[in-house]
Amino acid sequence: MITATTIQELQRRIARYDDQLAYKELFTSLYSYLFQFAKTLVKAKEPAEEIISDVFIKVWEKRKDLEKIDNLRLYLYVSTRNHAYNYLEKQKNTITNTLDDFQTEFTSVYFDPEQLLITADMLARIQKAVDQLPPKCKMIFKLAKEDGLKYREVAELLNISVKTVENQLAIAVQKIGNAVSFDIRKTISSSIHHSR
Repeated sequence: MITATTIQELQRRIARYDDQLAYKELFTSLYSYLFQFAKTLVKAKEPAEEIISDVFIKVWEKRKDLEKIDNLRLYLYVSTRNHAYNYLEKQKNTITNTLDDFQTEFTSVYFDPEQLLITADMLARIQKAVDQLPPKCKMIFKLAKEDGLKYREVAELLNISVKTVENQLAIAVQKIGNAVSFDIRKTISSSIHHSR
């Protein structure tokens, strides 16, 4: 995930110099995260792609005012949410959908097997555990752990309290931990056997 400092630098270059390369870098760095979020809300690929395009077109159109935005990443998520809700409203769907109605797709960007040195079996167990989380819990887990949003940003984006975010993440971590728990001694002793 792109760092906040990099986002600020790109934001500055776009606002001050109409820097198209900076704009493209911002777009490519955040597109997949915002697309997954939009797709979760509207439940379809094409409208989600259109929503993200619209969000970034607005960013370019209002580039002279970009430096007035304190947290561009959160701004983009909120814009994506608002565009998604507008799309749903136009589709005559009600916005009374609860967070529990949204099925989040978890893409495992967060779990890099090489970085964490975990086995394919363990990765599969983690993925399965995440997939089985309740929708609201999975959405919060994805935004905080995969997309890298701060707890208060997740809370603001989803109109819930920071405490709710913390509680849902605690539930997620506990369920994932229970699902992937294994006998470490057995794993260590079998790896010692294989290395001889």
